[in-house]
Amino acid sequence: MKGTLTIFRREVSALFQSPLAWVLLAVSLALSGWIFVAVLEESGGSVKASLAFAGGGSKVYWMIMLFLPPLLTMRMISEEARNGLLEFLLTAPVSDGAVVLGKFLAAWFFMAVMWSSSLVYALVFEVVGSAPDWPPVVGGYIGALLVSALFCALGLLSSAAFKTPALSAFVALSGSIGILFLPALAGLFEFGWLGDTVAAVDILAHFHRSFLIGVVDSQVLLFFLAWAGFFLFLAVRIVEAKRWN
Repeated sequence: MKGTLTIFRREVSALFQSPLAWVLLAVSLALSGWIFVAVLEESGGSVKASLAFAGGGSKVYWMIMLFLPPLLTMRMISEEARNGLLEFLLTAPVSDGAVVLGKFLAAWFFMAVMWSSSLVYALVFEVVGSAPDWPPVVGGYIGALLVSALFCALGLLSSAAFKTPALSAFVALSGSIGILFLPALAGLFEFGWLGDTVAAVDILAHFHRSFLIGVVDSQVLLFFLAWAGFFLFLAVRIVEAKRWN
């Protein structure tokens, strides 16, 4: 798609020049490192247990997953729409899809860099002679990328739909929390076919029964990509509406 790479480079540069992005990265890595060391000590040096917690088995992991994408994406469209930069961008020879996709890829790349800490931990263990079980490590990283893609796409949709970054972040965070925990809540009650439908989109269940044990299920892979693609499609439609308005 014409212009996607240009938008991607522009957004990545803006992210890594932003103090907020570096603060978010530092806090996320510090929390991830803290839980990793804590589990390593409590488990008596268990490599498998510590890497499992760092790769998706802890509440800290999911807190980072919920909060980071909305904060990364909240300004990408809403701030530019408010200060007039988006209008200038849309008059450039790039498509609306390229604008949205380039911004999405930039946020996703930032998340990929952040989650790569789990691979670094595993490599350190490999170097010091305590070889980790690599399939769950790699599977957990792939899973982190896919969940991040879904939440980054949702954050970008919210940024396109609302004019203020704070409101965009709030709505994206609320939506992410709803997507993550609604299936578990629905499982406590009898909703018939509706409950079964909600349970089918259980992110935690898909993640734990596939990526966390080192299995990359094509059905689960398609599930995350389809939802991310759906949110991006809606974001493109909203940006198109802004162009014509």
